[in-house]
Amino acid sequence: MNVLLVTFQAVTALLGIGILGFWIIGRKRVPGSALSLLNSIAIDIALPCLVLSNILVQFSPQEYSGWWQMPLWWLGFTLIALALALLTSFLVKKESRGEFITGLWYQNGIFFPLLIITGLFSQPAGYLVQLFLFIFLQPSVVFSTYPIFYPNRPPEEKVNWRRILNPVLIFTVIGLILGLLGVKQYVPGFISLILIMVGGMATALFMLILGGNVYNDFKDRKGNGRRIYTGEVIKFTLVKNLLFPLVYLGILLLLRPDYHIALIIILQAAIPPITAIPIFAERSGGNRALASQFIVVSFIASILTIPAVIFLFSRFFPFPG
Repeated sequence: MNVLLVTFQAVTALLGIGILGFWIIGRKRVPGSALSLLNSIAIDIALPCLVLSNILVQFSPQEYSGWWQMPLWWLGFTLIALALALLTSFLVKKESRGEFITGLWYQNGIFFPLLIITGLFSQPAGYLVQLFLFIFLQPSVVFSTYPIFYPNRPPEEKVNWRRILNPVLIFTVIGLILGLLGVKQYVPGFISLILIMVGGMATALFMLILGGNVYNDFKDRKGNGRRIYTGEVIKFTLVKNLLFPLVYLGILLLLRPDYHIALIIILQAAIPPITAIPIFAERSGGNRALASQFIVVSFIASILTIPAVIFLFSRFFPFPG
């Protein structure tokens, strides 16, 4: 029952922050135009600081000698997720497939697992290090590939391979180098404190932005802003919240990896999409309203589906005592 309670609390906490963002924009406490600035701060500053601060504090090559395996597990996870996304995309209309595929393929790989792991374990440091080592290549893939799935993207929104060198990747590599060289203890304390404080804003910022974007989409009277895509959203949620975790659970039962690897993989499979999907859709000539609805309904459904998936996972992979 503790597993159900902790995961339920983590998901509802994130959703609650999103509702606050919806209220803030709706009540004009912050102008809607400020969302783009907040998004830049969250992606380019707060998130990289969050990653680097955790690696500096918790990563030790002596303690995590197999750290290099985590990116390989991520690669396998990502290729399977892409195959599943492409195979199931035929379930929706052709004009919705860009939003459908990117929503399935780009999971919210840091914030949900971070909150759940922190809640489940009294000493979560080891799991968090493994989480960041697992996921640090994902932003490079996301920012360099998302335009591919939108055939109507504007000419200037082409695949930009320079985005591979994004702040998250750079900060992760810096943290790994400092840890491997054994010099991270020489990083001034005030630098670490700055990184921790700025990184602590990332989760709240992303959820506030999501809530604000949802308000703007439903308020918009032009185009598709007020249209509800019931059928497409239901299909997406069933695939993302139920099919994905069940497929990965089956794979884990066949491979039987170490517990920490299995936990991270099932969390990655069960969580909703990253909150930047509507931004990607808008930049690429897609349907931002549809992408927002995919995220919102997946988030709401995850209040029940994530605890259920983790509870089922614990039947086959018992939590350490």
